[in-house]
Amino acid sequence: MNDRKQATIRLQSLHEGENTVQELPAEVISKGKALYVRYIEPKTGPHQGETRAMLKLTEDELKLIRHGEVESEQTFRLGQRLPGFYRSPFTSFNLSTHTQRLELAVEGMSGRAAWVYDLYVLDEFSGHFSISLTIQEAHES
Repeated sequence: MNDRKQATIRLQSLHEGENTVQELPAEVISKGKALYVRYIEPKTGPHQGETRAMLKLTEDELKLIRHGEVESEQTFRLGQRLPGFYRSPFTSFNLSTHTQRLELAVEGMSGRAAWVYDLYVLDEFSGHFSISLTIQEAHES
């Protein structure tokens, strides 16, 4: 059985001293041992199309899949360097993530995830990222 709820997510990203915080409406789906969080990314430019993002959280892995204007896939598993890709109308490249820290705490349809990773683009180090995600199930009034 699939459980599906509306939620609010808070994504906080720290990269090269720049802290970005986004609060977005999301849909949370519980399927087996995985929790899926679907949301639409905020547009960053006037001509940008829509990008739908989905985070899949399991016991020991987090996967980010994006569809729409941007197509990408990144997988995070503690201590491992895993392949992914990025495609947009302007560029396309292979990437990989090396995860140094991964904390997943999910209870029902709410939870928290935090991960720290190095991003490699075409096997070149591209940056160090620290991300945290809070999922808060929406309460019906």
